[in-house]
Amino acid sequence: MITIYLKQYNKIVREADIKLFDELGYDDILWIDLLSPTIQERKAVENFMELNLLTRQQIEEIESTSKYSETENAIFSNTNFFVPSADGFSVEPVSFIVSEGVLITTRNAEFRTFNEAAKRLQMNARAYNTGYHLLISILEVRIDADADLVENVAKQIAQLSKEISVDGEVDKRDITRINSLQEQTMLIRENIFDRQRILSGIQRSERFPNDIYPRLQLMMRDVNSLISHADFSFERLDYLQDTALGLITIEQNNSSKILALASVVFLPATLVASIYGMNFKKMPFLDWDGGFFIAMLLIVALAGGTYLIFKRIK
Repeated sequence: MITIYLKQYNKIVREADIKLFDELGYDDILWIDLLSPTIQERKAVENFMELNLLTRQQIEEIESTSKYSETENAIFSNTNFFVPSADGFSVEPVSFIVSEGVLITTRNAEFRTFNEAAKRLQMNARAYNTGYHLLISILEVRIDADADLVENVAKQIAQLSKEISVDGEVDKRDITRINSLQEQTMLIRENIFDRQRILSGIQRSERFPNDIYPRLQLMMRDVNSLISHADFSFERLDYLQDTALGLITIEQNNSSKILALASVVFLPATLVASIYGMNFKKMPFLDWDGGFFIAMLLIVALAGGTYLIFKRIK
């Protein structure tokens, strides 16, 4: 699907017909948004903008040059956005290209970030003179969304820590939740680093309008604070994991202590029973009428005495 945002009389008009490229020029278009585009839509944009759109494999590359690069006619920037899922969220790559003042975005999933950016664009079209301004606005919205994710993970960590502290017990579900939150935190931190690398590339560029650079400084501060917050959350999860493993060790030690005490208490009794289980002809008390009861009394006395001794020495 393709959405073309046109500049018309200080307002933005949305269109979805690729035939408009035959009638329009670069100055008429602010944004071309490609959502899971067809081959025909990709070819139409490439022919109109006179450039090659990136493939999904190229977008997903991890090299620093793939995150932000400049050519003679265009600026290329790739990053990952989060998509909510049943297990937390998944990651989808997004490509940004700015050429001739037109922003071109390529993606394969719906994002609230793009919807929010489109709303801002409709509400205040004058604030977005070029695709450069729109790119910065989308990144601002995305950073705000990243902050919400970091805050949400921090709340989950605090809730889990409170549950473990109150109950004093840890089960498999708690360990699984800790591992899941660790994975989410690492993923969030990695993607925030992507944002940092893109902003660094933009700051070094000389193509962006001058009014954008003060906004970049504020965005860089926000990104750095999010990285610090994510690092703190990860350290807190490490501490929580150590606490959980410590509680598990204590529970295991208590179980081992009970088993050891039981075996020690019944060890003398087992010895007496083993002796009287021997098949010798001459054994004490075998000929007595009350020999069985004497042996049982001896077993109980030894077990009780052993228990009292260990209880006294704590």
